[in-house]
Amino acid sequence: MENSTTELAQFPAGQPLIPNKERRAARRSLTNREKAAVIVRLMVAKGAPISLSSLPVHIQASLAEQMSKMRLIDRNTLNRVVAEFVAELEEVGLSFPGGIEGALSIMDGHISSTAASRLRRLAGASSKADPWDRIAALPLERLLPVLENESVEIAAVMLSKLAVPKAAELVGKLAGERARRVAFAVSLTGNVDPETVRRIGLSLVAELENLPPRAFDTGPVERVCAILNQAPQSIRDQVLAGLDQDDKDFAGLVRKSIFTFVHIPERVNPRDVSKIARIVEQSVLVTALAAATGSSELTDAATFLLGNLSQRMAQSLREEVAERGKVKEKDGEAAQSAVIAAIRVLEGSGELALIQDEEP
Repeated sequence: MENSTTELAQFPAGQPLIPNKERRAARRSLTNREKAAVIVRLMVAKGAPISLSSLPVHIQASLAEQMSKMRLIDRNTLNRVVAEFVAELEEVGLSFPGGIEGALSIMDGHISSTAASRLRRLAGASSKADPWDRIAALPLERLLPVLENESVEIAAVMLSKLAVPKAAELVGKLAGERARRVAFAVSLTGNVDPETVRRIGLSLVAELENLPPRAFDTGPVERVCAILNQAPQSIRDQVLAGLDQDDKDFAGLVRKSIFTFVHIPERVNPRDVSKIARIVEQSVLVTALAAATGSSELTDAATFLLGNLSQRMAQSLREEVAERGKVKEKDGEAAQSAVIAAIRVLEGSGELALIQDEEP
């Protein structure tokens, strides 16, 4: 707000009220900080929703300090401050978040991963940003190496800055002796000063986010599975056989993650079958079932789908499958891929959750 004609009435504490003429002579213009204090005090007094916690700490402290120095504001001065504040608000056409971390919150998802990574590093190095907010948002698998490889003192500081459930889950993944040493180190962090904790956070952010740019958003297992899920059965079998010879461990991960029509009975919950039938065209579902009934490997999938539909719908589908007769292999695989695609759509929307294989 501009320093205009708004004035502050000075009422010295403990002294009798000064006559109006002398009081008007003692008035002076308000500073921007004083005007901000007036607006905040007014909003708090009126019960208006206001949150200052997102402001930098030094601004919050400065505002509170300014409010502690002020006493009384006359009604005319208050009205002028409010009018000036409202006029400035009405002139605002667009606002920006301020700071690199705020820009990242707006641009993330709209810019390349390389640019986003650079912004995160800059946000972590910003004097206004709290590095522990970035660390707390990282997944467990990124944080676990810190507990395993850093000194127990650093690990203890990190655990102390994380939410209790997340810290407990991380400790549960540590070996017994290491977990004991880190837990004991937490008891020694009582006298660590805030600036040291902040520097530790900045160092960890630089280390945790200093990753080379990734050309792909998903891992190699996910990409291979996505390709094989859409490939014909004969090609899929050949590729998996070749992977077994070249890299048996990788082939095992692919086999575990792959999801095709034959996997429906073991991965789909019976109560979700009706949801699948509702979004797959009936002619496509009939073709998929007809192709499955003619294959010994896929018969279980067809039986599973029909067995978890209403009797009326299942009987109608069986009659259409019988009328359809034998279908071409290409048409059958295309229809079955459409069923799998429908299941993936339901999974992506949260209407369906695939059953995961249990770890050995």
